[in-house]
Amino acid sequence: MSSPHISLEITGENGSIAIVRLTRGSKRNALNDALVLALRDIFEQMPATVRAAVIDGEGEHFCAGLDLSELQERDAGQGMHHSRMWHAALDRVQHGPVPVIAALHGAVVGGGLELASACHIRVADETTFYALPEGSRGIFVGGGGSVRIPRLIGVARMTDMMLTGRVYNAQDGERIGLAQYLVAPGTAFDKALELAVRVAQNAPLTNYALMHALPRIAEQPADQGFFTEAMMAAIVQSAPEAKDRVRAFLEGRAAKVQKA
Repeated sequence: MSSPHISLEITGENGSIAIVRLTRGSKRNALNDALVLALRDIFEQMPATVRAAVIDGEGEHFCAGLDLSELQERDAGQGMHHSRMWHAALDRVQHGPVPVIAALHGAVVGGGLELASACHIRVADETTFYALPEGSRGIFVGGGGSVRIPRLIGVARMTDMMLTGRVYNAQDGERIGLAQYLVAPGTAFDKALELAVRVAQNAPLTNYALMHALPRIAEQPADQGFFTEAMMAAIVQSAPEAKDRVRAFLEGRAAKVQKA
């Protein structure tokens, strides 16, 4: 599956890895509606063999945000529906069929940071920088950033980024939680692919619980969270694959956790 804006490559053992690449390198992979809709379609139609996905951007930048050259004048109702279209597309990334690892490099700005925040793991190389310039441009985030980004770095830091135009470099971005991994320049994709291969080996129901149940448990009151956790634990461990994996560990056929 491919389009002028985005490409999909299926690779890995038995087609277990999807590589989703933004292909507007000449535009620093700026997001327009066609790209956002193509991203939605890819995750809605992901082949059943896929167990993990990597999102990457061609060229020097992951994604420099909204393509302002295609920004249209909209009334309030039209603007709301446009934002909700973005919400639906990025929800398919966060709450879609498989865990998603973002390979970040260069600009991760505005809508690019909103896209990255919808992924489950973010790997940044040392060329990465983060910004939310919407405040200086007289607009507001509309792709779910006001919900997802504060959960990564807190409301105060996001407020500062939007009020002052503060830019975080790769090192500070990793320190505050915008990425979980920081790697050498040019190696973010390789590390993201390595992680995707590892994630794809997990039991699918465990991955599903981590993607769909864990974020909801984190937002529930403690008593509700404990109850949801108990139900998910019972469901996940009842799967035949989970029973096989536990049996392999008890019989000494599975690797033990080693010190990093």
